[in-house]
Amino acid sequence: MIVTCRQMQQCEEAAFARGVSAAALMEEAGRGIADVVRQFAPRAGSLVLFLGKGNNAGDALVAARELVAEGWKLHARLSCEPEAMKDLPRRHFASIRSHVRVIEDATTFDFPAGPLVSLDGLLGIGAQGPMKPELQTLAREMNTLRTQKHALTIAMDIPSGLDGDHGDACVDAVEADLTAVVAQIKAGLLEDGADHYVGRIVLVPLRALAECEGDASAQALTPGVLRSWLPRRPHDMHKGEAGRVGIIAGSPGFLGAAELACRGALRAGAGLVTLLVKEDVYPLIAPRVPAEVMVKAVDDYRDVLEMRFDALAIGPGLGFDHEKEILDVLRQAKMPTIVDADALTLLAQHPEILDKTGKLPRLMTPHPGELDRLLRNYPGWHGMSRRKVTEALVETAPGRTLLLKGARTVIATRGQPTLFNTTGHPGMASGGMGDVLSGVCAAWAAQRIPLHRTAGLAAWLCGRAAEIALTRDHIAAESLCAGDVAAHLGGALLDLKEDRF
Repeated sequence: MIVTCRQMQQCEEAAFARGVSAAALMEEAGRGIADVVRQFAPRAGSLVLFLGKGNNAGDALVAARELVAEGWKLHARLSCEPEAMKDLPRRHFASIRSHVRVIEDATTFDFPAGPLVSLDGLLGIGAQGPMKPELQTLAREMNTLRTQKHALTIAMDIPSGLDGDHGDACVDAVEADLTAVVAQIKAGLLEDGADHYVGRIVLVPLRALAECEGDASAQALTPGVLRSWLPRRPHDMHKGEAGRVGIIAGSPGFLGAAELACRGALRAGAGLVTLLVKEDVYPLIAPRVPAEVMVKAVDDYRDVLEMRFDALAIGPGLGFDHEKEILDVLRQAKMPTIVDADALTLLAQHPEILDKTGKLPRLMTPHPGELDRLLRNYPGWHGMSRRKVTEALVETAPGRTLLLKGARTVIATRGQPTLFNTTGHPGMASGGMGDVLSGVCAAWAAQRIPLHRTAGLAAWLCGRAAEIALTRDHIAAESLCAGDVAAHLGGALLDLKEDRF
């Protein structure tokens, strides 16, 4: 469910009419935001509170109260004197005043070595138009702290300066690394371009605001949505029931793509994984893939059509030397098929096959460049939003699911709510991530999960695995590799089962 700011306000008003207090909502929201800090900044350090007058500041102060006992050092940048705050944030500030050091300029303050986190408590969903000068100054300061001192910036509900309905940003809007959205996902957070300011989306649920009017045709991927999609394995399950995955990938010079796809399929729980390659590739790739992967040399890729697979992935590092064979597989395969990389490029060059296979179970996973190549066949669609063009590409193809990769991955299937992924970080901007994703998608599809849900699970899990790699391996985002994502898929699955953000 995606809501407008007005719909969220109406939901709050209805809760107040039922006797729910603003203080109780603030307590629950603040404790949830503290949990967000714990997950994404697990080592205590310096917490800088950027505080406005309103209840958004109160949420930040409740979170700070929860964290101070765990060793966080509290600093505050105030937009006004504490006496000018609304009643609830004023009280919360007074309750922790002895633990807070009020500073004049966070960009010049000498913070001790260690984690540095900024909490954006300047504005909430009620704000409209440009920020007032005193708030703009603090927002600009927050952005400087992020770029120059590499602070982790956490916005609450929406980044200050971003329109909650349309995603438009005013001058000096806060650029958050993650946004802890309270109760319901606001529409503006999912608009094209908003991801630059929003970052990772984390939903902090509030029980009293769980039911709300909104847009049911779109859905943000959260553990609350995804957990029920994850199948529970019976005790007497065997490897054949866990899915047989076939992967057509790899060519001389592009062996890593095939290896990463195989690792993704294994770590997502496929029972059996078989990599199909040409004779000249076999001796090169067989020593590289994990021991659990079977490698089969084929004279003709079309041999796969006679093999017993529950799902197929085709494209990573495949090359174009065997175009006719690959196109025939794309045209004829009856099993769910993940179409990625070079296979997508071939489809862009042969739109007649794309049109003829609209009823077959196909999950296409283009990145923006591959989408542009596909759109050369549909010139009228250029300029559409990511959501609209993704929906357009499946409208006349009932078997097709399209996963458009990006900072905010969008997933569309005709007749299903359009999905927006919430996980991941900029460290994923490196080669091989899509290859891992293809393997993960194939594993879920082979376990007989519908392609729409397959795509949602795979996108969320790969993004969460990338996050885990930073916090558990204690590495910087710039050092992340696609292999790290594959290695941490098990941790991501566990987090999903345990309902972590």
